[in-house]
Amino acid sequence: MSRIVYVNGSFVPYDEARIPIMDRGFLFADGIYEVSAVIEGRLVDNEAHLARLERSLGEIRIRNPHSAAEWTRLEEELVSRNALTEGLVYMQVTRGVAERDFAFPADVSPTVVMFTQEKRMTDAPGAETGVAVITVPDLRWARRDIKSVALLAQVLAKQAAAEAGVAEAWMVEDGQVTEGGSSTAFIVTRDGCIVTRPLSHAILPGITRQALLRLAEETQLRIEERPFTPEEAKGAAEAFLTSATSLVMPVVSIDGRAVGEGRPGPIARRLRALYLEAARGTQPAA
Repeated sequence: MSRIVYVNGSFVPYDEARIPIMDRGFLFADGIYEVSAVIEGRLVDNEAHLARLERSLGEIRIRNPHSAAEWTRLEEELVSRNALTEGLVYMQVTRGVAERDFAFPADVSPTVVMFTQEKRMTDAPGAETGVAVITVPDLRWARRDIKSVALLAQVLAKQAAAEAGVAEAWMVEDGQVTEGGSSTAFIVTRDGCIVTRPLSHAILPGITRQALLRLAEETQLRIEERPFTPEEAKGAAEAFLTSATSLVMPVVSIDGRAVGEGRPGPIARRLRALYLEAARGTQPAA
């Protein structure tokens, strides 16, 4: 059975989905996207993802075409039609279709595209072995807090990681780690403090990051929001990354140097278990 996708009001087979070449998402990367995880057929942290979608659209002045309830209904329908048990729902809104010109077109309707992808997350092998990352220069624009579809710098970072045979690239600016190509970066100091960069225009406000910090606080784990250098990360007791589809993933090597004992540490393992427990308690998607 062909995968079913959603395009501008219709659920259609993937092979029949079409977007005009004058869509500004294609021509200018003039659009926003979101990704919600699905675990055991349930949407995870979805309200927070939709709130971030609303904010990102507002920041670049695109009208949100749906209410949160309407978005959720569409996501649930897509999960059901594709019989998705574990993976993700991708949502994208562009400014719409108009003759190519840099200035915003008048009276144009946003383009909405949604699809699902199967992805192994809860029992990902990296959760047991840990993953490796490399560091690369951060080449992105100044508004990384907006979840823009303009991802060329991240593509180059992720390609560098793929060519190095590692799972992720941590981007570095002014000597400090900003975040991963598609994840939030964390370290654990030798005295057990969880450290991650504070929110600003320099990083995306990660939804899994937000949930994880709440869980850490509820379990009385120490948290410090501050920048850290690659060298501090390499000398940390533990490191890990978070994202909607990686959940909480232990990092055991940075630029070829082992972190801590070179295997997933107790705090990363504990936080992953807590996050999975919370995620499985989310309301069913279908």
